[in-house]
Amino acid sequence: MVPLLNSILRLTDFRNPFLRNLVPPIALAYTIQAAVAIPSILAGSERFYDLSGSITYLSCTALSLYLPTLRARAAASLTGAVKPAWPSLWASITGTAAASSSIFNWRQVFLSAAVTIWACRLGSFLFQRINAEGKDSRFDSIRNSAPKFSGAFIAQATWVSLCLLPVLSVNAVPATALAALPAIGLTDILGILLYVGGLSFEVTADRQKSKWMQEKKEKKHEEEFLTRGLWGKSRHPNYFGESTLWTGIATLAGGVLMSNIGQAGMGLSGALGGRVLALAMAGASPAFVSFLLLKVSGVPLSEEKYDKRYGDRKDYQEWKKNTPMFIPKL
Repeated sequence: MVPLLNSILRLTDFRNPFLRNLVPPIALAYTIQAAVAIPSILAGSERFYDLSGSITYLSCTALSLYLPTLRARAAASLTGAVKPAWPSLWASITGTAAASSSIFNWRQVFLSAAVTIWACRLGSFLFQRINAEGKDSRFDSIRNSAPKFSGAFIAQATWVSLCLLPVLSVNAVPATALAALPAIGLTDILGILLYVGGLSFEVTADRQKSKWMQEKKEKKHEEEFLTRGLWGKSRHPNYFGESTLWTGIATLAGGVLMSNIGQAGMGLSGALGGRVLALAMAGASPAFVSFLLLKVSGVPLSEEKYDKRYGDRKDYQEWKKNTPMFIPKL
């Protein structure tokens, strides 16, 4: 792992400091997915697909956070100088580190923690599910085709890179520069609220469905599809929560990147073009997530499956007619 990391650091030693810290985590995403893809394709198994996605999220986030220190320590090793200390997460949050110490800005810590919490929860949830069910129906038509199966891993690396782009971008700006930002701003508050609300919505929806499925196995009810709880407010409340939490991450990150300090940290002049670029980099995450959920692998597949199974039932048609597809009704 260390030789691989050193190779990535050498190959991405760009003149622009922002790119020097942004590109390596993206390169790591494709490297990890390629490493998992090879044995998965040979075994014809998708068992570790979702788990590897979560591991990639965690690895790339951690690398983006500690990359400046890794580069500084690598440079010190070459010159024989004293290696700088590893930044303290706790000191960064509490503000107890000395001014000269290498610390993180609280926004970097929050965004990285937000991704970590989400990835650990979703990864463990999906891994438990595939272990229980034995397979994932999404892969029925591709697991035995090496080109198609490998494409799924490339798509996952792209998914990770685009979703993480706001977080990677904020982590690529020097923490010393971010220290000049106000202690907390409107976009910080709004972003935190959206993230917490979206994650809570998704977790609640998943738990309600898991409980419903367990009760069905225990023959406590004979319902064919779930229409209670959040599933009576939206036909896909888990997907709505997913889109909302990434919107929260993008909102907080966008506020940083579009500020004068964020623009300078990205090596931009702060002109309109630079701010539009910052907005696009932050917005790429929720836009891509929402596109996947609404047009590709989320809502369309679920709707098609349920329409085929229950489309001729009056109760299903009533639920579908009276329950919004995505945004919950009040």
